[in-house]
Amino acid sequence: MVWLPPPHLASASRPSYGEAYAKILAAHRRSPKTAASSVIMLVAPDVDALCASKMLADLFKQDDVMHRIIPVSGHAELERIRDELTTYADLHTLIMFNMGAILDLPSEEWFGDFPTSLTVHVIDSSRPQNLSSVFGGGENGDRIVIWDDGGVEGLEEERKAWEVLTYAPEEDSDEEDSDRDSDEEAAEDDEENEDEEDYEDGDGSPSRKRRSLGEGGRQGKRRKVEPTNRISREERAQHESRLIKYYRSGTWHGQSASGTMYILATVLERVDNDLLWLAILGLTYQYITSRISREEYDKYQGIYHDEVARLNPAPPTAVGDEYKSQNPDDNSVYASDELRFMMFRHWNLYDAMYHSSYVATKLGLWKERGRKRLTGLLAKMGFSISETQQPYPHMAKDLKLTLRQKLDQLAPEYGLVELSYPSFMRCYGYRSQPLSAGDAVEALSALLDIAGGTRIEVEVEGTRNGGEWFGGGKLWDGGREGRYRDDERENVPPGVLANVVKAQAGAEGKEDGEGEDLQWWVRNFWSAYDALGDIERQREAISLSMALHRAIMRQGSSIIDKQDIKTLRGHRVVVITQGPDLPLFAHPGILARLALWLLDALRDRVEPTIPAYSRSRHRKALPLVVACLNEKAGTYIVVGVTGAPDFDDVRKNEFGLAFLDAKERCNARTRHGTFDTSVLEINKEDLKVFLETLCEGGERY
Repeated sequence: MVWLPPPHLASASRPSYGEAYAKILAAHRRSPKTAASSVIMLVAPDVDALCASKMLADLFKQDDVMHRIIPVSGHAELERIRDELTTYADLHTLIMFNMGAILDLPSEEWFGDFPTSLTVHVIDSSRPQNLSSVFGGGENGDRIVIWDDGGVEGLEEERKAWEVLTYAPEEDSDEEDSDRDSDEEAAEDDEENEDEEDYEDGDGSPSRKRRSLGEGGRQGKRRKVEPTNRISREERAQHESRLIKYYRSGTWHGQSASGTMYILATVLERVDNDLLWLAILGLTYQYITSRISREEYDKYQGIYHDEVARLNPAPPTAVGDEYKSQNPDDNSVYASDELRFMMFRHWNLYDAMYHSSYVATKLGLWKERGRKRLTGLLAKMGFSISETQQPYPHMAKDLKLTLRQKLDQLAPEYGLVELSYPSFMRCYGYRSQPLSAGDAVEALSALLDIAGGTRIEVEVEGTRNGGEWFGGGKLWDGGREGRYRDDERENVPPGVLANVVKAQAGAEGKEDGEGEDLQWWVRNFWSAYDALGDIERQREAISLSMALHRAIMRQGSSIIDKQDIKTLRGHRVVVITQGPDLPLFAHPGILARLALWLLDALRDRVEPTIPAYSRSRHRKALPLVVACLNEKAGTYIVVGVTGAPDFDDVRKNEFGLAFLDAKERCNARTRHGTFDTSVLEINKEDLKVFLETLCEGGERY
């Protein structure tokens, strides 16, 4: 078995994260060809994986481990990189962040034919996990190491079913049994007695059986098992049903990858505020993107709250949003209550409330009546329109101090009963005002999604209401600088710097083409990675995130106003084919944000249903499919989200397997460009029949 439990579940026979890290160091130090290509990290383009890779890179740097970080956009890119890795003779450690959990990694399709010296570490928060990677044995299975959060402990039934179906022979007729017995006598004469002992040992050790399977293949195994070990067709059907239920129950998320890295740092006794902050960002990202429920978030938030109290001095007497750095080198982290207003410390109060998905959907801000309710709420609180349109730092101090108190008194009248959630803030000395975890995640997400590759206009501070030559904005031009800096030359592969500069120069002159597509997301990744340690870049990216949320609010309001949400057999379907922001929503990450916004808007206005393809017949949900036209490629990007009827709850997303099933039944031309199985790229001509087939659903088994 090759899964690592968290430290509190570890034992002498079951090592944990610390032992796995020690093995990585040992393999690196005894390698005769120690180079950056001997330890490689493959990182998915999301904030959690970004933070986890930064944390592990910091640990490696302390141990003088040379390494490479390679961003990977999706399964197609992973296949290309896998083929490239076969040429790396000195590669001994491969670490995969937020990818690979569902893949059959021990198979020859992935890493089965790699040298046995290679060890693959999978640190992925997505579920379900491929049972072959978790429980598989043999030389190929043992080198796939799954860093688990304790969830495998509850998979005993699935493990038993998987082992039976993998190693036990099928039931055959009596005639076939007699023929096989004669074959066994002829075959066993030439075999060593040790093999017989391995297979006939009474303890039925799965590890012995797996080793033999890897060496001799399944047919040889069937000849050596006693007839009493065969299973009936009914038992086989039961085990198959168990695995089908596990794999087809939908996708969900467990412990964040950055949380796993923080546990590793704790075991190594190297925890500091930098690593703690990155772990907090990974958790916050999971929560605000509806990957985990509020209950799950509170569990981990309580742990980080204790860590904040342990590593930082007592917080200042000021509460709420008035935290200030105590000295020029103050990098403290404080616990705080975060309002569900979009980046309100950097915006004005009215816009922050208007662009908050929670406030917008509760008040119905896409209608004139909803906007009047918002201004009415602010008037009752004693905030004039001119005050609420001032930048928040320039608002009157007495209004800022009474903001939370007045919200607690008046907001419940408007249905705003969950306006805050427990979070954290970090100080940055005198370089910047303290930054909240939610704002940092929004900035980093915007950099990952649209720092390059899309033209978007951001507002310039001071240009509102006709200021600075009648107001306006400017095109975002961040993220164009080179990725590599002089102080990190040891992690730059030879020739990469010249190639990056050349590729960027070439991409800027292109209007279309695959080379540009490859370049924008790589450049976005490194822009976000560099911003993790640079507060100035994060603050610059906040204006980009504001522009993004304006576009989401604009598009979402238009969809609802024009009644573009169609209902097909209990599903809500939206198809976007035109609009000023069409190129923006052709990005899967942005389209997924729009889908979550629409889901919140629909939650209080439509009845939840049970999707036709759902295997949870007693749990109602809000299935929503959003498709956006990509004019350049002639395809549609399709995103499926499954919302819970209750706010802050999460349902398993069953669209991944539903998409595959619909594709097989209608022969649509599709492509999975990301690691999220609920995101699909489909040919323009095939969209209509695909959506009809998807919504027909039906039981597949």
